Amino acid sequence: MKRLIISTILLISSFGIGMAQKYAFIDSEYILKNVPAYQAAQDQLDKASQKWQQEVDLIMDEVKKMYKTYQNDLVFLSEDAKVKRENEIVAKEKEGMELKKKYFGPEGELFKKRESLVKPIQDEVFNAIKEIADAKDYVAIWDKARNQSLIYGNPKYDISDEVLAKLGYSK
Repeated sequence: MKRLIISTILLISSFGIGMAQKYAFIDSEYILKNVPAYQAAQDQLDKASQKWQQEVDLIMDEVKKMYKTYQNDLVFLSEDAKVKRENEIVAKEKEGMELKKKYFGPEGELFKKRESLVKPIQDEVFNAIKEIADAKDYVAIWDKARNQSLIYGNPKYDISDEVLAKLGYSK
């Protein structure tokens, strides 16, 4: 009976050792910060975003001016003139909102530009991570920059620099 228990314990423990899984983590913010193409893409996106925001702001400033003028002239306007001015203000505001949606909406220009500039870089990083994971038999790799449930990560298992080296950006 004693041998059976010992054999069972040994069998279970050897099974557990054989099933040991390897995990690692990365810091995607650190990786992307060290990829020059990503920084250049971010600069392009920032410039485009500022330019588009200025266009939207110009229209919305014009709406504010139109409304202020309307309020100042309100006592002198006939009912028809009031309605006409209100419609002009609403139309201008709608124009501004449509322009904002065109640039910054879910399918807007900024989204499309981000897709064309940043996605290829992110795909390259992902492929490098996948190659490292396959080569070193990692079961899972967490991103400590994006996953808030990672409470602690031993730097020994941080493969961020290895990913950068795989991409050709050694530190």
